[in-house]
Amino acid sequence: MTVRGAVLAGGAASRFDGKPKGLEKVGGERIVDRVVRAVETVTRATPALIANAPGAGTWCPGLTVVRDVLPGRGSLGGIYTAVTAGEGPVLLVAWDMPFVPVGLLEALVTGANGYDVFLPESGGKRGLEPLCGVYGPACAGAIREQLEQEDYRAIGFHERVRVGTLALAEVSRHGDPEMLFYNVNTAQDLAEAEAMWQRRA
Repeated sequence: MTVRGAVLAGGAASRFDGKPKGLEKVGGERIVDRVVRAVETVTRATPALIANAPGAGTWCPGLTVVRDVLPGRGSLGGIYTAVTAGEGPVLLVAWDMPFVPVGLLEALVTGANGYDVFLPESGGKRGLEPLCGVYGPACAGAIREQLEQEDYRAIGFHERVRVGTLALAEVSRHGDPEMLFYNVNTAQDLAEAEAMWQRRA
């Protein structure tokens, strides 16, 4: 299945003193560069950068910056923007996940055929990781309807579309899910991510 890519870099980073957290480094490389490279490898195309910050155009030269169609709607608004930014399904990954591997993204793309949303099971409180998955065009209407109801839950529209999941056992083949989907929201998270990187190295 052919998919395009999108890297979600929205949010006010309020827990990171307003700094663009994806520009921080883990293992000597910016988190966003790791994510872009992984998405690019799988889709074989340059992903779009979904971002609202005034300086976003300077973050990743060569990437097209797409601003939220409906600003201020949280991560679901970013997902909606990614879905509507082009044709066909989109592989979306948040820019603050330094440990998402190419193999996992390939498994998501391979498994997505026949579904409108295909997400990995995470073992976390939601059971799924909505900021690392494949979203099809059919999601647009369902997400828009939910946003108009001022419901910003990232998985709240799932009852309106065909949802598939990559089983936790399959996800775990690519690493510890807690590490795979680890996201950097605070300075402490960044320090822990660096420690995790060093331990893995």
